[in-house]
Amino acid sequence: MFELKNKVALVTGARRGMGKADALILAKQGAKVAVTDIDLEECKQVVEEIKKAGGEAMAFKMNVSDKAEVDKVFDEVIKKWGRLDILVNNAGVFLPKMALDMTETDWDKTLDINLKGQFLCAQRAAKEMAKNKWGRIINIASIASGQVGCGYSGGAHYSASKGGIIGMSETLALELGRLGITVNVIGPGTVDTPMIQGIKDSKEAMAAISARVPLGRVGRPEEIAALVVFLASEESSYITGATIFVDGGWLAA
Repeated sequence: MFELKNKVALVTGARRGMGKADALILAKQGAKVAVTDIDLEECKQVVEEIKKAGGEAMAFKMNVSDKAEVDKVFDEVIKKWGRLDILVNNAGVFLPKMALDMTETDWDKTLDINLKGQFLCAQRAAKEMAKNKWGRIINIASIASGQVGCGYSGGAHYSASKGGIIGMSETLALELGRLGITVNVIGPGTVDTPMIQGIKDSKEAMAAISARVPLGRVGRPEEIAALVVFLASEESSYITGATIFVDGGWLAA
């Protein structure tokens, strides 16, 4: 099950954390993987790890909020491998600031990377996937996405972007379904990645989060990646327009 041999995947924000875990597991299942992020050297390290495990991958520097750069990378992937089957829209930032202190620049940066960036990549990916009438677009949102009872103080821009991802993905699922492309969303809870380093540095904060989660701990990147593989595979062929929360029971508590 979950065989991805001969598939080509592109993962954004793949130099570390959840994106790296996604790239590693997609390659393990047989996909050729384009590892993209803003730091090319760190992407190359992920590629080396994939190659040492017997997989095939390439590294690319890509700012998802820059359409010209997105198109350039997608062009290179298509030139190398001839197709694109799977997109994991993982790139994102969380730059906390209270709403009354937030500047227009703060707002724009978060929305440009977290929301516009996902749209630009999904749009280009869908055009390539449509050529083969098969595709998987997997967008990463968050439990902080509205209507689920979980806001983050200092995250008005972040929550707006993540809620926007869900709304965008539902519409894309409607538009792209007849082209053989599924579009789904993963909403992680708190996951042990560099993004939560500030929380990890505080024993009190980590204890408070662990107490809030029914499973009693934060998640691991590999636990998100496992769902990515399923949604990227043929076994998920009748799932589209869905948002699946992977949060250790946070939203159920």
